[in-house]
Amino acid sequence: MNGLGACTRFRLTGKLLLTAVLSLSGVSAGADTLISDAKAVALVQGALDQWRGMSSYAEVSMTIHRPEWQRSMSLNSWTRGDKDALIRFTAPPKEAGNATLKLNNDMWIFAPKLNQVIKLPTSMMTQSWMGSDFSYNDLAKSDHLLTEFTLQLLGSEPMGEHVQHFIKATPRPDAPVVWGKEVLAIREDHILLYEQFYDQEMQLVKEMKTLEIAPLGGRQYPVRMRMVNYAEPGHWTEIATRQAFFDLALPGFMFTQSNLRNPRPWRPD
Repeated sequence: MNGLGACTRFRLTGKLLLTAVLSLSGVSAGADTLISDAKAVALVQGALDQWRGMSSYAEVSMTIHRPEWQRSMSLNSWTRGDKDALIRFTAPPKEAGNATLKLNNDMWIFAPKLNQVIKLPTSMMTQSWMGSDFSYNDLAKSDHLLTEFTLQLLGSEPMGEHVQHFIKATPRPDAPVVWGKEVLAIREDHILLYEQFYDQEMQLVKEMKTLEIAPLGGRQYPVRMRMVNYAEPGHWTEIATRQAFFDLALPGFMFTQSNLRNPRPWRPD
């Protein structure tokens, strides 16, 4: 998933962030073009590759926090390329078996209680996924930053032993996205540190932050990430990746509606 999911230990938000990175780069707010910056594209592509590889299998826990309550779930995910993903919940018992399948730009869900595979219409893609602070669009976005946004490198600055790069993503004309812009911070080793989502009035609505980075699956990985919903104080969803494998030879049946409804068990040996 490739996700849930995506993030940082440090935080620059809203106007302060935008002012800082624009002053670093000398770029004005109205300087966007329809041509993406090559370095920004390479950083975003690298972050996607770091997150998903050519294919992946992961075991993840998800915690949904609200001011009045908190609940946790477990799930397994499989990804293929930049566009295909299967996510299946394994716990608690009342959620086990719920699954989501994404193929290219199409998405289906399976609910065991209904015993139905349902294709999601476009109008539902902005709704909450499994009651979390992630939407179906967040789950499905894959390479949407590369295909539906213009990417501009705003600036860079040291971060301990690393360098962090700030990128602004502006929707292309007529792109089917709800955000006015996104702002990302990516380390030079392609770890996504955070991704901020702004509405059409350029107000910060939510932010996905990396809280912990550790070796996983033979690479440095954002093992704990949190999506904070600023429109709803006290609302956040955290995903923690417990185990992951990358660049696998996945079986052909994995990304099918048949396997969505009637799962065939498979995990790396």
